[in-house]
Amino acid sequence: MIRLNHVRHSILALGVALAAISATNVAHAGDSPYFGRWTESEDNPKFTAKGRLYKTFDVAPCGADFCGVSVSDNGQCGPTLFRFLMAHSDGTTLLKGHGAWGNVKKALQIETFDNDDATAKNLNVYLANDAGDFDSREGSDLIYNGQYKRTGDAKCMTN
Repeated sequence: MIRLNHVRHSILALGVALAAISATNVAHAGDSPYFGRWTESEDNPKFTAKGRLYKTFDVAPCGADFCGVSVSDNGQCGPTLFRFLMAHSDGTTLLKGHGAWGNVKKALQIETFDNDDATAKNLNVYLANDAGDFDSREGSDLIYNGQYKRTGDAKCMTN
C-alpha cells in the first residue's frame, strides 16, 4: 500500500510539473507577433492537396524553438510545417528557412505586416522550389503563397 501511494504521488507531481511547463509556454506565446492561430485570409481560397496543410496553422513554442503546426478544418492538430529558433520570434518581420511540402522540405519565407487598421499583425507565407530566392523572379519557382490573419490563440503544439 505504501508503494502504491508513492506511485500516486509521483504521478501527481509529474502532472503538476507538466501543467507548469504548459502554462509557461502559453504565457510566453503572447510575446511574439508570430504566435497564434493563422487562417488564410481569402474568402474562398483554393488549395492543392499539399497546400491544404497551410490553410490554417498554429504557431507556438516547441521546446527551445517555435513551430507551425497544421490545423484541419475540424480543429485537429496535424503535422509540423516549420520550426524556427526562439531567438527569431521577438519582432523580426522576415523569417527564412524550410517548410514541409508533402514529404519534402521546400524553401520557406514568412513575413509579418500590419493590416489596414493596424489592430493586428498578418502573415505572408511563401514556399519555393530548391533555390528559394524570394527576391528574384528568376529561379524562384514559387509553389505556394498565402496571406493570413490571426484568428486566436494557438491550440496545437509539438515537442
